[in-house]
Amino acid sequence: MSKAVFQLFVVFVVFSGIVYLLLMIGPDQPVSSPGERDITIPRSPAEAKNLVNPIPVSDQVLLEGERIYQTKGTCFTCHGTSGRGDGPAGMELNPRPRNFTNPRFHELRTDGEMFWVIRNGSPGTRMFSYSPSVITEDEAWKVIHFLRMFPTKSVG
Repeated sequence: MSKAVFQLFVVFVVFSGIVYLLLMIGPDQPVSSPGERDITIPRSPAEAKNLVNPIPVSDQVLLEGERIYQTKGTCFTCHGTSGRGDGPAGMELNPRPRNFTNPRFHELRTDGEMFWVIRNGSPGTRMFSYSPSVITEDEAWKVIHFLRMFPTKSVG
């Protein structure tokens, strides 16, 4: 019995030592660095690019879009109240939620592409379909008008 206990002890010590070394050495680089996904890669099919926002922009539409973003749509929980992708739930996600304050993103993506993502989700992220399950299609288009305002807002 003592030989078996000694062998188990040796196996335990060796196993513990290997685990300790792996924890101390760690990977050379993080498995996946936190940050939003590459803005230059579309998340929607090519045909989505041509969808046109049917809601004309106005001050009223922008206010409604902001209200939906900050309440019913729950967009702020991941994208943050300022649109930077720094909402309380978003900080735990990898990749991080889109930063809508980046003007380059708005240059690259059409309203149709953004609508497609709201409607279908974004593959490879935690962004799921919000329309029509959470917000209506008209509300989604209004939110898109509001999102377009983030790069022009002074955010502190």
